[in-house]
Amino acid sequence: MSTRRLNFAIIGNECKRQESQQYIERIVKLLEEHGATALLEPDELSETDYVISMGGDGTFLKAAGRVGNLEIPIIGINMGRLGFLADVLPSEIEYTLTKVLSHDYEIENHTVIQLLADGFPTQSNPYALNDIAVLKRDSASMISIRTYINGDFLVNYQADGLIISTPTGSTAYNLSNGGPIIVPQSGSLCITPVAPHSLNIRPIVINDTSDIVLDVESRSHNYLVAIDGRSEKMAEGTRLTIRKAPYVVKIVKQKNLRYFSTLHEKLMWGADTRQ
Repeated sequence: MSTRRLNFAIIGNECKRQESQQYIERIVKLLEEHGATALLEPDELSETDYVISMGGDGTFLKAAGRVGNLEIPIIGINMGRLGFLADVLPSEIEYTLTKVLSHDYEIENHTVIQLLADGFPTQSNPYALNDIAVLKRDSASMISIRTYINGDFLVNYQADGLIISTPTGSTAYNLSNGGPIIVPQSGSLCITPVAPHSLNIRPIVINDTSDIVLDVESRSHNYLVAIDGRSEKMAEGTRLTIRKAPYVVKIVKQKNLRYFSTLHEKLMWGADTRQ
């Protein structure tokens, strides 16, 4: 009885760069030697078993957006600098793919959040793996964001913006605005204000089963919503609802890789810089 060939889709900006061709050739060669198929930037992913994201974390987010609710496991090869999501180094390509082909790896399920505008999905991709941020458009005035959790009033944020972050995104824009690091699979979301105009407003962590409703007022009568960095203009009076999506993003992880060691290595977590 024959076994179906596994299909690996290779996607990312690095596929178009000359200096990355050697890595792509190495991937294609290894997969073919193991009876698998490499698909370079395919239009459709429905017949794909694994997605290989080549680039940095921004490329990984785009790959996750393309995978969407198909829940295809993603292997992130880090061709950039930080590589928190894309954590496989170019030197580890053969080792990692060999482990995947022998089914010797782990899958991490990462929460996705979605945005509804007046009860309907936004025109662009409404799903975010990292965060959804509501931001002012002009440089002069703050915005007012009345925030409700499961119908209960939380607070009226007077701020430059508000970040709703998943645990995956907690080490991104959320962290740079003073939000906490949240361990993956903790079942939490974080609400972090951007430059709040009050000293007694701090980030708050809530259950990821919560519905977050935002009513935004702005002197310019419009504002921006950034969904994993994809910006969309919204008109004042549009009620935003943010909730957990009905699917997860599956990330391939090496069995010996641990989250806290990644914090130490990538963010210099706990490093003593005193001389």
